[in-house]
Amino acid sequence: VQLAESGGGLVQPGGALRLSCAASGFAISRYGMRWYRQAPGKEREFVGYISSGGDSTNYADSVKGRFTISRDNAKNTVDLQMNSLKPEDTAVYSCAATSTGIIYYWGQGTQVIVSS
Repeated sequence: VQLAESGGGLVQPGGALRLSCAASGFAISRYGMRWYRQAPGKEREFVGYISSGGDSTNYADSVKGRFTISRDNAKNTVDLQMNSLKPEDTAVYSCAATSTGIIYYWGQGTQVIVSS
């Protein structure tokens, strides 16, 4: 059972990145999926959530209007599209599979650096 994030990297302020979270060993269709991030020296922060069927999403105020979560249950993947990136978005981004408020699986994360 594994969640693996990819797509991180270095991007200039105002740029965009698309992160992907690929699941193996289980079907994400049974789970809501969350994205979190953790910046150096800071606590982990909730970024956003998508319901198991993809019909409901919610986002932290800090990313609302800039980030979009989508999922493809057939491919067992969840994506995080990040636009208009700011230096304060620099963090390690992780995905998590959740059900009834309990997180069952975590990914190891992918680094995003927003810098000129």
